[in-house]
Amino acid sequence: MKVQVLKPVFAETASQLVNTASRFPETILLRKEHWVVDAKSLLGVLALSLQPGQTLEIAVENGELEGIKEAFLSLDLFKEA
Repeated sequence: MKVQVLKPVFAETASQLVNTASRFPETILLRKEHWVVDAKSLLGVLALSLQPGQTLEIAVENGELEGIKEAFLSLDLFKEA
């Protein structure tokens, strides 16, 4: 699933994203350009330095995307691209 970043993802918002991802047992990967990080890693999410207007791909390994998609979009950090 591709999403567009709506708000900068730093400190508190990165923590919200990691906490949301951690609620799911699946492996959730975030891809931005050549970067691929685990969505459950605060340092990984911070390393992406997500800014409004950037496109991000959210990939789920070994599980359903639908519930994760709803949870991530409910954070109001992203919209579908």
